[in-house]
Amino acid sequence: MGIVLWIIFGALAGWIASVIMKTNSNQGTMMDIIMGIVGAVVGGFLMGLVGKSGVTGFNVYSLIVAVIGAVVVIYIGRMLRRNR
Repeated sequence: MGIVLWIIFGALAGWIASVIMKTNSNQGTMMDIIMGIVGAVVGGFLMGLVGKSGVTGFNVYSLIVAVIGAVVVIYIGRMLRRNR
């Protein structure tokens, strides 16, 4: 059951990030899930760089970290597409 909860958590974080970055209409649910999961990893890494803890479980702090990471991933993706 844990993996299902992580997928839901990733989907929620990815969806919030796509709404913030105004890419919600360009990507589907699967991309939201991927962005949320990758965002959680990136957010955890970025928080580690500033001396804070990363994703610590299913809580609001972890959701915020995952959303920050997903926003960074979407931003980097935009920059890479723009350079092509």
